[in-house]
Amino acid sequence: MDKKLKVIELFAGVGGFRLGLESIDNFEVIWSNQWEPMTKVQHASIIYEKRFGNFGHSNKDIESVPTSDIPNHDVLCAGFPCQDYSVASTLKNSKGLIGKKGVLWWSIYRILSDKQKKPEILILENVDRLLNSPSSQRGRDFGVILKSLDELGYAVEWRVINAADYGMPQRRRRIFFLGFLKNSSLYNKLNSSDIESWILREGVFAKEFPINKNYSKIKEDKKTGKLIKTPTVVEEIDFKEDLLSVSKNFNKNAKKTVFKNTGVMINGKIFTVATLPEFSGNKKTIKDIMQKTNIPDEFYLSNDKLEKWKELKGAKRKEKTTADGFTFTWSEGAVAFPDSKDKPSRTIITSEGGSSPSRVKHVIEDKGKLRRLTPVELERLNMFPDNHTKDESVTDGKRAFLMGNALVVGVVEKIGKSLMQNR
Repeated sequence: MDKKLKVIELFAGVGGFRLGLESIDNFEVIWSNQWEPMTKVQHASIIYEKRFGNFGHSNKDIESVPTSDIPNHDVLCAGFPCQDYSVASTLKNSKGLIGKKGVLWWSIYRILSDKQKKPEILILENVDRLLNSPSSQRGRDFGVILKSLDELGYAVEWRVINAADYGMPQRRRRIFFLGFLKNSSLYNKLNSSDIESWILREGVFAKEFPINKNYSKIKEDKKTGKLIKTPTVVEEIDFKEDLLSVSKNFNKNAKKTVFKNTGVMINGKIFTVATLPEFSGNKKTIKDIMQKTNIPDEFYLSNDKLEKWKELKGAKRKEKTTADGFTFTWSEGAVAFPDSKDKPSRTIITSEGGSSPSRVKHVIEDKGKLRRLTPVELERLNMFPDNHTKDESVTDGKRAFLMGNALVVGVVEKIGKSLMQNR
């Protein structure tokens, strides 16, 4: 059997990438970093060390960690924060461009730039609005990341994946993108492939996250008013500008992003297309992850707060006036109350914990009573082992926060499997 690929996990949280990759024999995490700014107690790092040990684990601000302290590795994975990725300044030395301090993408960039032996594979994750931000220059942030990787010698494959579309118990939509170092086996395989075939059938994402090959857009013919079907086409975008030009000018003044939910970047070109998922297997729901017994009393809704819960979950429509006198109508739709147990859950967010009434917290009916989801159920929605986040130093509310920040382990596992099949 081939030797294991050595992995480093940045912005590790409580170890979602590690759980997904190490469920496959081919991957071994040798170094990790987790640091929560402005937090006295480092709960995520405490959990990480408790589950995986402290060997090779760093609980320091990644910006302060010298690249020389980070071991050489084959795979770099990171679920980094969504921030403003614009290029801030030009350095006088040979490094060229650098981004704003505190923007953690540039720590990844620095590691990749400094390493003489670069990792052959990158596995990166972010919120899907990355494809559309900032509002003043739609798609620029993702464009900056792609150009950074292009200049570092990587090809990139990306896909927006909703875990529930592939049978997992939570509707959690995230962009995953993979980097393949030039002259690595995956890079060469992509480079010699037909791009459309790679995206639709042969690529890393297509193998484990199949898409509808017959997907067509329905548009209205402007002359006749009739609805017509037009097959989706992989759009090609020239990407020859340097990093500073991308930061300043990419898609400037456009009303929408050029990036679709699926795509590839290689050899100074971007190829992108809108796709739909295709899945015929069993789909898990909230009912499948529910605890059957031992639900603490505090998770049940008290009668005196029930009306407040209903109010917050209900639809709202209000007239509002801005400071300069402009009047507008603000509205929001109703949220299911209680949540359907026969569907995958809504996305867990960091404010899931605590007993106070809330619009965003999950509430289910259980044996005739309404209750919130327990920490174990939240872990199951992200496909973590039961009680992965349990520790005497970590409250139930903090456990919910940690799951709101986590990723769905099953998605990472499928990506890891497909990487090994394609490599």
